[in-house]
Amino acid sequence: MSGELEQILLQLTQPDNAIIQQATAQLKLAFKDPAIIPALCAVMTGSQNSQIRQSAAVMLRMRVKKHWKKISPDHRESLKAVVLQAFQQETEHTVRHSLSQLSAVMVKHETPDRWPALFTLLNQSTKSNNPMDRQVGLLLLSKVVESNPEPFKPHYRQLLQLFGTVLRDLDNPTAMYYSILTLTAMTAYTGTEEMNLMRSLIPTLIIALRHLIKADQDQASEAMEVFDELMESEVSIMVPHITEIVHFCLEVSADTTLTDSLRVKALSCIAFLIRLKSKTVLKQKLLNPILQTVFPVLSAAPPPGEEDPEDEENSNEDDTDNESPKHFAAQVIDTMALHMPPEKLFHQLMPLTQACLASDNPYERKAGLMCLAVLAEGCADHIRTKMLSSMLQTVCQSLSDSNQVVRSAGLFALGQFSEHLQPEVSKYCAELMPLLLGYMSALNQAKIGHVTKAFYALENFLENLGSEIEPYLPTLMETMLSALSNAENLKLKELAVSAIGAIANAAKEKLVPYFLPVIESLKGFLTDTRDEMRSLQTQALDTLSVLARTIGKEVFSPLAAECVQLGLNLTNAIDDPDLRRCTYSLFSAVSTVSPDCLNPHLTAITTIMLLSLKSTEGVTAHLEEDKTFVLLDDDDDDEAQGDTILDEEGTDNVDPDIAGFSVENAYIDEKEDTCDALGEIAFNTGAAFQPFLESSFQQVYELRDFPHEDVRRAAFVAMGQFCRAQHKVWQENPTEADHQALQKLLGVVLPSFLEAVHSERERQVVMGVLEAMNAVLKACQGEALQSPGRLQEISQAIRDVLKKRAEYDAMLQEFAGEGIPLLASAVPAETFQPYLNELLPLIMNKAKLSYTVADRSFSVGTLGEILQSLVNVSGGRACAGKLSNQLLPVLVAGVRDSDSEVRNNSVFALGALAQAAGPLVARDYPMMLSLFSNLLSKEQDRRVIDNLCAALCRMIMSNMEGVPLEQVFPALLAHLPLKEDMEENKTVYSCLAMLYSQKPALVLSQIKPIVSASSHVLGTKDLDTETQNTLVMLLRDVAQRHSKEFEVAMKSLPAEQKMKLTGAVSQS
Repeated sequence: MSGELEQILLQLTQPDNAIIQQATAQLKLAFKDPAIIPALCAVMTGSQNSQIRQSAAVMLRMRVKKHWKKISPDHRESLKAVVLQAFQQETEHTVRHSLSQLSAVMVKHETPDRWPALFTLLNQSTKSNNPMDRQVGLLLLSKVVESNPEPFKPHYRQLLQLFGTVLRDLDNPTAMYYSILTLTAMTAYTGTEEMNLMRSLIPTLIIALRHLIKADQDQASEAMEVFDELMESEVSIMVPHITEIVHFCLEVSADTTLTDSLRVKALSCIAFLIRLKSKTVLKQKLLNPILQTVFPVLSAAPPPGEEDPEDEENSNEDDTDNESPKHFAAQVIDTMALHMPPEKLFHQLMPLTQACLASDNPYERKAGLMCLAVLAEGCADHIRTKMLSSMLQTVCQSLSDSNQVVRSAGLFALGQFSEHLQPEVSKYCAELMPLLLGYMSALNQAKIGHVTKAFYALENFLENLGSEIEPYLPTLMETMLSALSNAENLKLKELAVSAIGAIANAAKEKLVPYFLPVIESLKGFLTDTRDEMRSLQTQALDTLSVLARTIGKEVFSPLAAECVQLGLNLTNAIDDPDLRRCTYSLFSAVSTVSPDCLNPHLTAITTIMLLSLKSTEGVTAHLEEDKTFVLLDDDDDDEAQGDTILDEEGTDNVDPDIAGFSVENAYIDEKEDTCDALGEIAFNTGAAFQPFLESSFQQVYELRDFPHEDVRRAAFVAMGQFCRAQHKVWQENPTEADHQALQKLLGVVLPSFLEAVHSERERQVVMGVLEAMNAVLKACQGEALQSPGRLQEISQAIRDVLKKRAEYDAMLQEFAGEGIPLLASAVPAETFQPYLNELLPLIMNKAKLSYTVADRSFSVGTLGEILQSLVNVSGGRACAGKLSNQLLPVLVAGVRDSDSEVRNNSVFALGALAQAAGPLVARDYPMMLSLFSNLLSKEQDRRVIDNLCAALCRMIMSNMEGVPLEQVFPALLAHLPLKEDMEENKTVYSCLAMLYSQKPALVLSQIKPIVSASSHVLGTKDLDTETQNTLVMLLRDVAQRHSKEFEVAMKSLPAEQKMKLTGAVSQS
C-alpha cells in the first residue's frame, strides 16, 4: 500500500487543481483502511522526497490526534518505535519539525512513563557531544514538553540543570532557543523545590537572550515570552533579579536597530513588572532609568516621509492593534499611573514631560501631551485635586499649536481628561466649549482624520456636562443637523450621529425639540442597505439606543415597537457583527422604556443573540505551518462532529500546531455587548423571559473564561443580572419553584464570582465582578447568603482585595468597599459583627492624613454607609453602640479635614452613627453638636452644609432629648432649602413632620422659615413623592389648625411661590 500512497501524496503537491481533487478522493478512500498507519510509517521513513516524508508525518499526526483510540495496540507500539527511528535518521529540518510535532501529539495519549524509548533518545541526544544532535534533541524536547508539561515534572530538576549548561553554549543559539521554549512551557507547573534552581538561571537566561537577539531576532522575540510566563506564574523567581531584567529590557527597548516586535516585547515586560511589583521597582530606584529610556521612544519622530499610525489621514480610530514601540512606551507610563503613588511618580515624571512640552520639535511636544493623556486614568484623584487647571491650560494652548500632529495629541488629551477627571473638568465649561465649538465651525475645511479627533474630545466633554449643556444646545444641534442633511462625507455624518448621542446623554429631555428631525434622519440611514452605509448604520443604532434611554418614556414609547422591528429586519438582512451588536443594545435600551414591545419577539431575539455567543466566527487559529491537509481531516465518520476549535472533550484538545488564537475585535465586541444586552433584557422583561433564562445562562456562563477580558467581564455582569431577574420574578409571584430556581442560580453564580476575584489578573474584570456581586447582594440580600459559609467567603474576598490588590487602585478599592454595607444590610448585625471586626481596620486605616484625599474620602464614606446599613437591621443599634468608641475619633478628625469631600462624608457618617446608635451615644451628643455648630459657622461648601443639616436632623430623630432644640432648630432652618444634596430633603422633612407631631409649638414658632423653604421644593424634582406628600400633609394641617400664623407666613412669599403653595395645600 505504501507505494500507492506515496504516489497519491506526490499528486497532492502538483500545481493542478483537477489532479489534487482526484488525489484527495483517493486519499479519503485509503484512510478508511486500518493498514493506513503502517503504510504512512513506511512512507515517512522510506521516501526519498522530503516533502512527502513531511506530508506522511503530518497525516499521521492528524490521525493520532483524532483517532488514537481506534488505532490498534500493535500499530501504536510500532508507531512509537518508527517515529523515534525516523527522527534519528532524518536530515531535513522541516521533516524533523513535523516528526517532533507528531511525537508531541503522541505524548498527550502515551505519557512518557509508558514510552521509555522517548526518554532514552532525549537523554542521549541532549547530552551528545555533537552540537547538531543536541539541537535536534532539544527541538524534540521542546515539542513534547510543550504538548504535555505535567508528566515531565519528576524530571524538571534534571531539565533545569541541562538548561543551565545549554544556555551557556553561546555558539549554538538555536539550542538556546529550544531550551528557553521548554523552560517557558514548564514554568506554570514548577513546584517550590525547583524555585531556587530557576532563580539561579535568570542571569544566564539574560546573557543567552542577548546572544539570541544577535543571531535571530524573531526567535529572540518568541523566547522573551519566558519572562511573561515567569511573571504570570511565579513572579518571586524574578524579584531578586529585577534590576538586571529591567536594565536588559531597557537596552532592547532603546535599540532602534532591533525589530519593533522585540522592542515591544521588552517594553511590555517592563509594564508587566510595574503592574506586579511597583514597590520593588521604586525601592530599587528603577523609576528614573525606565523614564529616561521610555521618553525618547515616546517622542521619536517617524521615519522621513511617514507619519505615526494615529496621525495618518485614513487611520481608523478603533484600530487598537498599534504594535509600535511608541504605543507601548505610552502604556508603560499608563501602567505606572495605575500602580504607583502619584506623588512619587510625578516628582520624576513631570520635569521630563515639561521639557517635552517646551521643545521646538513637534514630536516631543506630542509626547508631552500623550504623557498627560495617559496619566488621567491612573492618577485621576491627584490631578483633579492638585493639578487640573495647569494641565488643562497646557492642553488648551496645544489646540492652537502650528503643527497638526500636536493639535491632534491635544484633542486626544482633552478627551482623556473629560473621561477620567470628572466632575471637576466640567467646571471649565466656559473656557473649553468655545474652543471646541470653534473647531466644529471649520468642519468642512479640515481633514477628516483630524476632525475625528475633535469629535472625540467634544463627545467626551459633552457626555458629562448635564444641564450645563443648555446654553450650547442650539449651536451644537444646528451644526449636527446640518452635517446630517448636507455632508457629502459619510464619515462626517457618522461623527455627527455619534455626537448627537453624547449631546442626548447630557441634555436628556431638553433634546425633545430636536427629536423629530433626528429620528427621521436615523430611520433614513437604517433602511438604506448599501454596503458603504454599514458603519453609519451602526452609529445610528447606537444613538437611537441613547435616545431611548434619555429622551423620556412618553416621547419614545410610541416608537418602541417600530425600533424593535427595524432592528430585527437589519439583523435578518445583513450579516455583520457590529450591526448585530448595536441592534442588541437597541433591544436592551427599548426594554428599559417599554419591555412589552419585546415580549412577542423574545424567541427570535434570544435565538440570534445566543448564536452570537456560541459563534466561533472571527476566531482564527494561527497554524504553525501551511496545512494543506486539513481538508482531509473531515472524515465522514461519526467522530468528526463538534467544533474545530473545541473538541468534544473541551478546551484541552487544542491542536499543537495552533500557536494561539486571535479573535477579531468586532467579534469580541459582539460577544461583550450581547452579554450586556441579554442580562438587561432578562431583568426588564421579567416573567416573559423565564422560558429563555436557562439556555441564556448556560451560554453566558461558558464565556466566563473566554480569552478576552472584556468578554469575561461582560459574562460575569450578565450572570449577576440573571440572578436579579430570577429574584424579581420570585418576588412578584412567590412560588416554591421560583425560589428553588433562584437558589440554584445563586449557588452557581456567587462561587464563580468569588473564584474570579481570587484568580483573575485583569483589574477591569475584577471590578466588573465586584460590581456584579454588589448588585446581586443589593437585590437579593439575605437570599444570597443562605448557603453555609457564603457570608464568610464574600467577606474574605473583600478583605483580600482591600489588603492585596487595591493598594494604589482607588477604583478597585471603591468596588470592594461597597460590598461591606451591602452585607451589613443583608443579615442580623450579630451575624455580621465578627466579619465586620476584621474588615473595619482595613477601612479605618485609610483615614489617616498620610493617605491620599481619595483614600480618606473612601474610608469615611464607607464607614458612613456601613452605619447607615445598621439602622435597619436587627441588632444594629447595639452593634453601632459598640463601634462608636472606635469610630468617633476617625470621624471627628474627618470633619476637620482640609478637603471638602472628606468633611462631607465624615459629617454624613456622624449623622448615621447618631441615627444607628441613638441613646447609646447620648453622652457624645454635646461634643458632636459643638463640632457641627463650629463647622456650620465657617463652612463654604454647599454640599457639606446640606449634609450638616441632615446630620442634625438624624440626631434629633434618633434622640430628641439630647438636642437643645431652641438653639439648634432655628440654626438648621436658616440653612434651608438644601442646594446640592437633594436626596437629604427626605431626612429634613421627615424630621420636620416628627417634630410637628411631638412639639407642635416649636414648629409653629418657626413657621415662616419653614413655609419659605417649602415653597422652594414643593412640586419640584428635589422631593420624592413620599416626601412631597408628608410635607403637603404637614402644611395642610398647619393651615387648618393655625390659619392665622400660616397666612402671615405666606404673606412674605413672592407671588409665584405663594400661588404654588396655596394650590398644593388646597388640593384635596
